[in-house]
Amino acid sequence: MSDQRPQISIDSLERMHEFGTKIAASLRGGDVLVLVGDLGAGKTTLTKSIAAGLGITDAVSSPTFVISRQYRRDSSEARSSFGLIHVDAYRLASAYELEDLDLDFEQNATVIEWGRGKIDPEWAPGRYFEIEIEADPETEIRTLTFNEEAANVFGH
Repeated sequence: MSDQRPQISIDSLERMHEFGTKIAASLRGGDVLVLVGDLGAGKTTLTKSIAAGLGITDAVSSPTFVISRQYRRDSSEARSSFGLIHVDAYRLASAYELEDLDLDFEQNATVIEWGRGKIDPEWAPGRYFEIEIEADPETEIRTLTFNEEAANVFGH
């Protein structure tokens, strides 16, 4: 049986940035976006674009060794009233371990890399989105596959 979930193809960093900005415009505090994909698929690249779309001017980097990073928006550049929490769930058993970090998931949007199977949609204080990113190593084209909620909100 083939995967019938909505998909788009992104063929450049510019288009990935444009799509990240589009996601940012639709996010609200409390939303959780789980990004799924192999190493180098573009999860952190998409997160950087989301942060820029929210008006966050800090350099965004992968939270691989620290589990999470919280970014506050620059009030002069802000396009939102909330910040961004960026999580690497690779070493976590479940989302409930994140509660020990004392982060305000209800007031911020959260992007979680490596969260499939670890993040229960019921854990999310707001809406739960999932985007799988698959990179073609020969063409560098990324195929993004959406869960139903992501497809409805992000327009695909």
